[in-house]
Amino acid sequence: METTKNLLLGTLLLGASLIHAQQADIIITNGKVTTLGDENQEVQAVAISENRILTTGTNSDVLTRKGPNTTIVDAQGKRVIPGLFDSHMHVIRGGRFYNAELRWDGVTSLKRALQLLKEQARRTPEGQWIRVVGGWNEYQFEEKRLPTLEEINEATGDVPTFILYLYGKAWLNKAGLEKLAITGDTPNPPEGLIQKDSNGDPTGLLVAEPNAFILYSTLGKLPNMTRVEEVNSTIQFMTELNRLGVTGVMDAGGGFQNFPDDYGITDELYEQGKITVRLPYFLFAQNKGSEPEDYNRWIGMVELHAEKPTNKIDYYVGGGGENIVGDAADFENFLFPRPVLTPTMEFQLKRVIKLLVTNRWPFRLHATYNESIDRFLKVIEEVNQETPLDGLVWFFDHAETVSEDNLQRIKTLGGGIAIQHRMAYQGETFIQRYGRKPALNAPPIKRIMELGLPTGLGTDGTRVASYNPWVALYWITTGKTVGGTQLMAEENTLDRTTALRLATHKGYELIREAHKGKIEEGYYADLIILDDDYFEVPDERIKNITSKLTIVDGKIVYGDDDYRAIAPAPLPVLPDWSPVKYFGGYQRQ
Repeated sequence: METTKNLLLGTLLLGASLIHAQQADIIITNGKVTTLGDENQEVQAVAISENRILTTGTNSDVLTRKGPNTTIVDAQGKRVIPGLFDSHMHVIRGGRFYNAELRWDGVTSLKRALQLLKEQARRTPEGQWIRVVGGWNEYQFEEKRLPTLEEINEATGDVPTFILYLYGKAWLNKAGLEKLAITGDTPNPPEGLIQKDSNGDPTGLLVAEPNAFILYSTLGKLPNMTRVEEVNSTIQFMTELNRLGVTGVMDAGGGFQNFPDDYGITDELYEQGKITVRLPYFLFAQNKGSEPEDYNRWIGMVELHAEKPTNKIDYYVGGGGENIVGDAADFENFLFPRPVLTPTMEFQLKRVIKLLVTNRWPFRLHATYNESIDRFLKVIEEVNQETPLDGLVWFFDHAETVSEDNLQRIKTLGGGIAIQHRMAYQGETFIQRYGRKPALNAPPIKRIMELGLPTGLGTDGTRVASYNPWVALYWITTGKTVGGTQLMAEENTLDRTTALRLATHKGYELIREAHKGKIEEGYYADLIILDDDYFEVPDERIKNITSKLTIVDGKIVYGDDDYRAIAPAPLPVLPDWSPVKYFGGYQRQ
């Protein structure tokens, strides 16, 4: 009898447990939910349990999963899509400096941009700089021109100022030249030009000739914020990404981003459970000539596929790149001719790629020009003959001018391509140097997809282009630059659904991560409610879409005013003079 009672009690407890397991933590109702599943159904509602999608369907069906502690989110008829995954951004580096930077991303007139400089000059304290660090170009301005040094000096006065233009050049105002003690006697660095006037005095223009070292190294001389401010800055930048609907980023390292020293802030935030984007990151070799030693050391100290705690989102080393060796840096600056890689490149690159393949480390390789890609592929083919890739994840970043022959070679080697919207910012300059015809197919996205190459979409933010993923979606669906130039051939553009797939689950598939980027049962719960319907708005409005509510790994990480009651409270911006506190990030004016 006692045994029977125990069995009955056990059955009841099991039943109660199963019922409880089926109850949702969050239910979103009244939405136009694009699942991006194979059938790409549109449903009304989504239930989330812990960090996974529990079910989707009609309001009435999904509400059967409501429990006493379920948070009900009314989407109010808005479009709901999977969270966006940027397959190439420099978020760890960008986060450290975000609060110190005045963003011109999205600013629509030079007049407004100069106004921002003037306003920021009034509040920037002694010892700090005004810095505008990429993400813009002159074609986005109504005036269709760059600022002059006279205009920059007038707006900023005696506050030192650095303004970066893509990876091509930068301006220092008079106060900035004085602060860095740059005079007519200052020699050009080995890899850059300090422009001088007819009297031999520096004008304030720094030119990336032949590469961006002069820009990076000058930027590296500017004062840092405090550690507390840099932590706040990184959180603010991730929140800004969440505001734009980004729930995952593949970080590509970056110049002057040293491992492990410069990863301490994101390490700390990860341990505290405060990272709000999935963040696989790649290790970028910094020291030309000692890359094999760097990668040997990193391979010995990093476990690539360590199991993570269930209460934390992804944050792990994904492999090597995007810079693997200095000799293979095919720097893109369409203001100047294509750089010719050194004769020693193949030897240097092969040493490191063989090391990575031998240790089963995925790798990614920055490659703008087909001429570089051709030489890189010869190295990878040689390594594959000696140490088979055997399904190892590897891919090129950028590949704007890749040829058909080289696409076939990439396919044979099992590689992929991560593309970004750099041409949305450099398209006019590309046309001026290489003509319109090559731009029609740069990159040849339709052919890449026809061949079935793993492909993801990203931005390459924050310096050479804006970090706003909606600009990337605008560019790849319209073929237009941020200045409105029809760059890409219309027959090479993608429909909006295909483009969105590249910015969600296809990006994860590039690195062979499953159950991410769709709103389907069992998938990770990363999704966003949009303020404007991506599938219905006119083309020009795509660029200004934002998220009303962002969920990452089953947790609400961002909400606008309509969802303030259920979203985390905004964190006050530090320091008090930060441009982000007054202007925010991506601009609409």
